[in-house]
Parts: sequence; structure tokens; C-alpha cells
Amino acid sequence: MDRQAVVFGASGGIGGAIVAQLAADPSIARIYAGSRRPGASAHAKLVPFGFDLTDEASIAAAAAGVEGAVDLVFVATGMLHRPGGPSPEKALRALDGAAMAVLFAVNSIGPALIAKHFAPLLPRDRRGVFAALSARVGSIADNRLGGWHSYRASKAALNMLMVNLAIELRRTHPQAIVAALHPGTVDSGLSAPFQRGVPQEKLFNPDRSAGYLLGVLSKLAPADSGGLFAWDGARIPY
Repeated sequence: MDRQAVVFGASGGIGGAIVAQLAADPSIARIYAGSRRPGASAHAKLVPFGFDLTDEASIAAAAAGVEGAVDLVFVATGMLHRPGGPSPEKALRALDGAAMAVLFAVNSIGPALIAKHFAPLLPRDRRGVFAALSARVGSIADNRLGGWHSYRASKAALNMLMVNLAIELRRTHPQAIVAALHPGTVDSGLSAPFQRGVPQEKLFNPDRSAGYLLGVLSKLAPADSGGLFAWDGARIPY
């Protein structure tokens, strides 16, 4: 059966790798690939679209452009830092309300709005998956080091939203699976300033991480819905 997928953040490292691997999957007939500045389609299966995580109207418009049910929604967006903008705080005295709001807008609110408009497009009569990139540091139970207050809190909020989505979808989409994913440390612009001390074997390129994550999703069942899973399939406590 031909399946459809939607990827948000298709121009990023992991998002682009997810799109490429889905495009090589013969069971995938169409991939809606979303980015802030979509270019021309590089593959017959791709349908590029533009969106802005902070603009709900653009997300709603993207959903309206999808034809038929969607078997996979993959949210590969996220922010840890940016030049001249938010950066991980080492202590509470470094907190800045405006910077914190930016992290929550990108890491929590944006994916929640995507879920609002795209979760209803999951099939009701078969398996469907809604997945979003989270992070191990968003686990409250696993927090031993502190710091990175805004990033940790925004990812913890995302994790809670994913649990809520899983509970709500059980009523209308009993075969749906909602998963938050920890991709490991990926060699990308997001992690570049923080790779010191990461063993080489634990620093993944985007293709490797994408392969792991799609493999994890392929093994999940509805009973797993709402969980936070690492790249190796291990369940991370919230």
C-alpha cells in the first residue's frame, strides 16, 4: 500500500536525512517536505511546502494542502542556540525571559501546533505515527547535571504534550503511535559547539541518526504511544 509522510524541518541535518531515506523507501508514495524556504522538488515523490513554527496560519495552510491520510508525521525542528540569540544557560542568573520564550516557541509550542493540525490527518483504520525530535536532557527523571534551563524545560514540555496527544488519539485513532525521539549527538549546527568530550563512536552523522530513528519507529506498537525513545530504541523515563 502506498503511504504518505510529512516532514517538518526538511532542510535541516536530521530532517533532510529523514526525507532522503523515506524517498528511497518503495512503500512511500509521497513526502510533503516542509522548511522555512522550500526550494524546487529534487525528487518525484517530494512536495515542498513552506511553514513558520511561530505562525499557526502557515501550519494550518500546510495541512490544508495535504491530500488524503498521512501515515507518518515527523517533526525534525528544534533549537538549542543560535548566533546572537539564545544559548544554553549554565546557571539561573543567566536566564532571560525573551530568550526562554524563543526556545519554548520553537521546541514546544510549534510542535504542539503541528500536532493540532496534522494529527487529525493520521489514518483511523490503520497504523499511523506522529514523531517529534526531543532530547534526553528533557527527561526530568534523568536530570543529574542541571543547567541548560530553557532547553531542558522546553523539551520537557514537548514530552508532556506528546503524552497528552497520545492519550487523546487513543479515542479516535486506536492504532496511532506518538513518539518523542532522542537522536543522540548528531554532527550538526545545533550540536557543533557542544561536541567536546563526545566519543567519536557516539557522534552520529545525520544519515546514521535518521536510520536509527526510522528503525525505532518501525518497531513501535500502539501500546508504546506517548513514550520518549532513544536512537537505540531504549525507553527514556520522563
